Amino acid sequence: MKQKLLLMALLAASWTMQSQWATQNTGFTAASRGLDEIHIVDANTVWAKGYDGSATGANVQIFTKTTNGGTTWTTGTINVGSATLEITNLMPINATTAWAGAVHPTNGLGGVWKTTNGGTSWTKQNTGAYSTIGSSFFNVVHFFDENNGVTEGDPVAGEFEVYTTSNGGTTWTAVPAASLPNPESDEYGYNGGNVAAGNSFWFVTNKGKLYRTTDMGATWTKLDTPITDFSATAVGGQIFFSDNNNGILLARSTTGSGSSAVNTYTLYKTSNGGTSWDSGASYTSNYTNLNYIKGTNVLVGTGTDGDNFFTGYSNNNGTSWTQIDSGVQRVSIAFLNGTTGWASGFTTGATPTEGIYKYTGSALGIEDIASGKTFKAYPNPANNQLNLSGASINEVAIYDLLGKQILNQKFSSQDQVSLNVSGLETGMYVLTATNDSGAKETIKFAKQ
Repeated sequence: MKQKLLLMALLAASWTMQSQWATQNTGFTAASRGLDEIHIVDANTVWAKGYDGSATGANVQIFTKTTNGGTTWTTGTINVGSATLEITNLMPINATTAWAGAVHPTNGLGGVWKTTNGGTSWTKQNTGAYSTIGSSFFNVVHFFDENNGVTEGDPVAGEFEVYTTSNGGTTWTAVPAASLPNPESDEYGYNGGNVAAGNSFWFVTNKGKLYRTTDMGATWTKLDTPITDFSATAVGGQIFFSDNNNGILLARSTTGSGSSAVNTYTLYKTSNGGTSWDSGASYTSNYTNLNYIKGTNVLVGTGTDGDNFFTGYSNNNGTSWTQIDSGVQRVSIAFLNGTTGWASGFTTGATPTEGIYKYTGSALGIEDIASGKTFKAYPNPANNQLNLSGASINEVAIYDLLGKQILNQKFSSQDQVSLNVSGLETGMYVLTATNDSGAKETIKFAKQ
């Protein structure tokens, strides 16, 4: 659904809240250009996929990128060789390398394109895939790192069309039928109906199913959910995962149609990757465009009550929310950690400017997912020093999200230790603490 620009009268009504966000210019030269994806690679490098948010809703193949934390943004075209193809998603891995999915909206043919020069040019990969007229329909591309990736499309000859690569897309291998659960009759996936965390990846279908891989696409499991379809008129849902196991399903039920349509929402939670879900709870918060700060209980969100717009965060997986601000329409949102995040708006004016906002407020309340911890790390996010408390600490190790050990220190049965983390780059890290009895726990923390 295309978003419309907010009326200026409403903007003026809440100017006092603007200190929470700094306005930045996406660089798009047409008015009403929005962003439906924001991908934060690190504190300096961010890519975002653009779309036409005007009433015409033209198909555009555009992106914008910053490599200096948003001080400047540079736009580009995702050139996939045909203006009729729609960009399904953007998947950057660093400042120069990204992949994009594209599909023809009616015949479903498409695939994946890669850039290695920051978006100046794009080259199609796996050229023989998603080319079966009458059955192929490309949905998504995802990369777990610079080498390992997966693409997914609707069933062909009775199996979902899925490919994996371990060399950055130079070669792709079709996932064999034995590794894919059989689809139900007339089952298909959705563009944009996917999420990834760690080595896990999920895509959703019109039968209310989740297809999950925990080994970067090699094998798959089909999981039931509490809903019957992820994008039907009367029922739908969105999934969000913080890590391999913990996530939520925001389910929608719609009555009426057009301007008379009324949506009601139910929030379901899982702690085992979607294998099972809790009984659900009524969800009445204004926030429906959501994203996790990975590895934490913290969701960030944007939304509206029909008269006003809001941004906020939840540090308990969506059960309750803290409002950041109100009055300005922000759509897509993404945070790297509790202090580094962006939310999308729209370009405005005769000579268009603006279009994206960088968060400048106080640190959001980050909590580690696990409860009942033996050890406690604080402050989180940390700046120069991270404190760890617990009984008889004898060793602490810190790893980046790729598993590389950054720090290791040994102690003599101390109940509280301090770690110098001033040399760490801004981002998320994993801390492993061990005590004299051999108890070991893992804690995620953010370095700001």
